[in-house]
Amino acid sequence: MLKTVNTPVGPVSVHIQSDDWNCELRNNNPLPGITLVTLELQRDTPAVLPQTTISWVIPSIDIQYRWHPFAGTTGCWLPPDWNQSLLHSELAIGSPVVSLCSHRGANRMTFAFSDALNPVDIRCGIRETDAWLVNEIHCFTTPSAPADSYCATLRIDTRSSVSGETALADVAAWWAAMPEYRPCPVPDAARHPFYSTWYSFHQDLFDHELEEECKLAREYGMEGIIVDDGWQTEDNSRGYAYCGDWEICLKRFPRMREHVDRVHALGMKYLLWYSLVWAGYESEAYRRFSGKFLYHNDRLRAAALDPRFPEVREYLLNIYERALIEWDLDGFKFDFLDSFRFDGEDPAVAEGYAGRDYKLLSRAVDRLLTDAMTRLRAIRPDILIEFRQRYIGPAMRKYGNIFRVGDCPCDVIANRTGIVNIRRLSGDTAVHSDMLMWNYKEPVEVAALQLLNVLFAVPQISVRLRDIPESHRRMLKFYLDFWREFRVVLLDGKLHARQPECNDTVVSAEKENRRVSVLYAAHSALHLAPQDGGTECIVNASGSVGFVLDLDREPVESSCFDAQGNVIRLDAIHAGLNRVSLPPAGMIRLSF
Repeated sequence: MLKTVNTPVGPVSVHIQSDDWNCELRNNNPLPGITLVTLELQRDTPAVLPQTTISWVIPSIDIQYRWHPFAGTTGCWLPPDWNQSLLHSELAIGSPVVSLCSHRGANRMTFAFSDALNPVDIRCGIRETDAWLVNEIHCFTTPSAPADSYCATLRIDTRSSVSGETALADVAAWWAAMPEYRPCPVPDAARHPFYSTWYSFHQDLFDHELEEECKLAREYGMEGIIVDDGWQTEDNSRGYAYCGDWEICLKRFPRMREHVDRVHALGMKYLLWYSLVWAGYESEAYRRFSGKFLYHNDRLRAAALDPRFPEVREYLLNIYERALIEWDLDGFKFDFLDSFRFDGEDPAVAEGYAGRDYKLLSRAVDRLLTDAMTRLRAIRPDILIEFRQRYIGPAMRKYGNIFRVGDCPCDVIANRTGIVNIRRLSGDTAVHSDMLMWNYKEPVEVAALQLLNVLFAVPQISVRLRDIPESHRRMLKFYLDFWREFRVVLLDGKLHARQPECNDTVVSAEKENRRVSVLYAAHSALHLAPQDGGTECIVNASGSVGFVLDLDREPVESSCFDAQGNVIRLDAIHAGLNRVSLPPAGMIRLSF
């Protein structure tokens, strides 16, 4: 079945690989440059939804790069339409959105799909015969659970008067206004630096060592600790064989509640790690839920629980409620949500969905997480929930108020681009860096790059504070103090990232007459038009000495600092062009 609707963008077609469904395609244009195309499928009796493709083409005019939620890892390249790589999204993976921009960052076309729950594949590439862009959204490429209706909307934004960043922010607001994706509250505690145990301790955790680290962390202004994998097992061999029962390892934490109380007495929040999906081969849960798994992973020595069984969901929810109450936790780091999937065939099909109250896996995961937030917030209204990158889409904002960059130890570029990419679509959800680690023998200016590349997010620190050298301590204290002073600007200010196709070479945030600009490319040039009474902070994270600064007006006061916060002397800065010899990891502060 093929249907087409005419829109200001041109014809939009839907191809359905079945004639057994009634299909309606509607076009609406609520604002100039905004096109909404709604697809509705219906039938009298439930059936597996048919493979469906929505497609349209536009001329490739001044389109230089393609942004998508995973652009930081796969690049912003613009592929040919015959390229077989697809941009995939579903509940716990990415977001169904693409933005096409000019080399100056102007929006050329940004399109998004309202269905962020079910698997969706997007193809967007150049047709080499005529330099037109072919755009396709593929739904139900894998068998879905039977249904009798489906409705989704395609939003196409062709406003050339706005930047790609603005177009993406509008997409985020569009999703957030949908009842099914309404974001959960973000407590202020989510917006302060955290200490994380993962890179600094891994699974080798002991309560007294963490308490000593927390005492040091407070001196740097960190206001919470995230205790990662290891608290539930004596085993240090990695893998997840001992996940699933979620009992405290008494050798590591002999009196868990007293330990948490001591951390609270320092003025720090306490979050605990759980991998929602895994029942390890060595756990009682693995034996208890035999036959109620999505698949087995012998490498990790664990099986993935099937949340379509109501007793599986209730088991997990009871564990989190009990931990929250008994140990007086402030929140959870919920991990491996993207592992709720199938590894081959859905085992429920052969069993006729026996024992499962949901046929669609994404609906069951949504129910699990929705119930978790409802029940946990009933106990602690200001509950903190951290998710990490890949599961940072619009639906995930319902359940998580902290989105963290995916694991990228020592990789400053991945951390920086991950932060910018998450922030483009996350509204007021707190965005955190991946945990920061570095080699303790690195020069302080190099170690500082780990922190300088995450200034526009909430830093998570994961080095052993008692072991880093004194110069690193001074650097960490100086820049975390700076971060706290400008926190509202860095987190809430209007964010602008220059050249995402080049990994965001200059990133700035501006709010209430204050702006912070961080230079990430060697030999950068920066133009500023400060306001009267304004403050400009410029951080040199390029690794090179100096940059070119073009000022519209002369500052009334300037101060310069090296990586450790020592005041340094530089030539006077004036209106017009300046060659500023700022050392690596240094900062200039200008008042006007």
